[in-house]
Amino acid sequence: MEDTRNRWLVLLVTCLGAFMIMLDTTIVYVATPSIMSGLGASLDQAPWVFNGYLLAYAVLLVTAGRLGDLWGPRNLFVAGLGVFTVASALCGLSQDSTQLIAARVLQGAGGALLMPQSLTLLTALFPPERRGAAFGVNGAIVGISTVAGPTLGGLIVTYADWRWIFFLNVPVGALAVAASLLLIPDLRPGVRHRMDVVGVGLASAALLLLVFGLIEGQRYDWSPAIWSTIGAGVVALAAFLLWESRQAEPLIPLRLFRDRNFSLMNWTGAAMQFGMQGIFLPVTIYTQSVLGMTPLQSGLTIAPMSLVAGVVAPFAGRLADRLGGKYLLMAGLGLFGGGAAWLALTRTTASTSLSFTLPLVVTGVGLGLVFAPMMSLAMRRITPREAGAASSVLNTTRQLGSVLGGAVTGAVLQSQLAVALHERAVTASAQLPAAARPGFVDGFAQAARAGFQVGRGRDGGVSLPVNGFVAALQPTVLVAVGALAAASLSCLLVVGRRRAEAPAIAEAA
Repeated sequence: MEDTRNRWLVLLVTCLGAFMIMLDTTIVYVATPSIMSGLGASLDQAPWVFNGYLLAYAVLLVTAGRLGDLWGPRNLFVAGLGVFTVASALCGLSQDSTQLIAARVLQGAGGALLMPQSLTLLTALFPPERRGAAFGVNGAIVGISTVAGPTLGGLIVTYADWRWIFFLNVPVGALAVAASLLLIPDLRPGVRHRMDVVGVGLASAALLLLVFGLIEGQRYDWSPAIWSTIGAGVVALAAFLLWESRQAEPLIPLRLFRDRNFSLMNWTGAAMQFGMQGIFLPVTIYTQSVLGMTPLQSGLTIAPMSLVAGVVAPFAGRLADRLGGKYLLMAGLGLFGGGAAWLALTRTTASTSLSFTLPLVVTGVGLGLVFAPMMSLAMRRITPREAGAASSVLNTTRQLGSVLGGAVTGAVLQSQLAVALHERAVTASAQLPAAARPGFVDGFAQAARAGFQVGRGRDGGVSLPVNGFVAALQPTVLVAVGALAAASLSCLLVVGRRRAEAPAIAEAA
C-alpha cells in the first residue's frame, strides 16, 4: 500500500513539472505584443521569445534523456526544475529583449532536462499493467497545459503585468523541487557508464540545424540558405546514425527501433503534434483576424477541447491497461481528425464562439484517447536501463513533428491565402476602372505575402481578405487531418498485447 501511494505521489510531482514546462511553450503566444511593447523590442526579435525556448528544448532532449539513464532520472528531473525556475525569475526580471531571449533559452534547456525523466520515472515505478492509467493522467496534464497556455496568458496580460507569466513559475517550481527531493526515489544505475560525447555533438548539431531551418523557413521565404541549413541537418543526422550504429554505449541505442510498436509510436506522436499545429495555428488566427476576438476570447473559445481531453485521458489510460491500446489509439486519432475536419469545413465569416463547441468536444475526446495508449504501446517492452533514451526519442520526434507542422501549416496557409485573395481580388476589380485594377489586385497579393494579419470586419474591401482567409483555412486544416488519418491507419500494424508482452528487447552484451 505504501509503495502504491508513493507511486501516485511521484506521478503528481512529475505532472506538476510537466505542466510548467509545456505551459511555457504556448503561454507567450498571446503575451508577445505586450512583452515586446514593454521592452521596446523590434519585430525581428519578437519570434525568438518563443523560438529561443523551442530551439533549446528540442536540441537538448536526446542528450537529457540519456543523461537520466546514466546519472539517475531524479537528479536530472530536479536539475531541470531548478534551471527552469531560476530562468523563469530571470525572464520576469529582464530589462530588454536580449536578456529575455537568453533567459527563455535557459528555460528551454531546463525543460529539456526535465521532460524525458517523467516517462522514465513512470516506466520504472509503475508495472506494465498500471502504466496506462499513469500515462493517462500525465497525458491529461500535458494536453491541458499546452492548450491552456494561450488562455492563461491572455488572463494574465489582461488583468496583471506580463512579467507574472514568468514569476508565477518561481514559487511553484520551488515547491516542486522540494517535493521531488522528498518523494522521488534515487534510481541511479549500479554501474557507471560513459557518455557518448561525439554522439551528443552530432545529435545536437543535427537538431539545431533542422529545427532552426524549419522555424525560420517561413520568415526567409524558404530561401536557398534555409534549404542548405536543413540539408546540413540531414547530413549531420545521417552521420549521427552511422556513428551510433558502431558504439558499444550509444547515446540512442538503435536496437530500440527493432520494437515495431516503439517505431510506430514515434511516427504516431510526430503525426499527432503535426496535426495539432495544423489545426490550432489557423484556427487561432481565424478567431482573432476573421471573427475579431481578443486573445483572451480566442483562448476561452478553444478551452473546451482541453477540458474534455483532460477528463477523457485518465479513463483512456485505464482502458488501455485492460484492453490494450491499439484500437483505442486508432479511435482517438480518428475522432481528433474528424473533429478538426468538422471544425474547418463549417467555418464562415459569421461563425459564433458557440458554433465551435461540438467540433471541439469531438476533437477533445479524440485527443484525450491518444496519449495514454500511445505511451503505453511505446514503452511496454523498454528496459528500465534504456527508458530515458526511449523517452527522449519519443519527446524529440514529437517536437520535430510540432516544428514541421508549424512550418508546413504556415507555408500552406500563406499559399492558399494568396490564391484565394487573388481570385477574389480579380473578381472584385471588375467593378473598378481598368487603370485601377492591376494595383488593386497587386495590393492584395502583397497582403498575402506579408502574413496573416488579414484584418477584421466584413464590409467593403476588408471582406476580401476575410473571405479569402476562410477559403484558405479549409485546405490548410485538411493537410493536418490527412496526417492524423495516416497515423490512425498505421496503427493497424501495431503488435497485439500477447506478442508485445514477450520479453523486453534484449540489451547488448
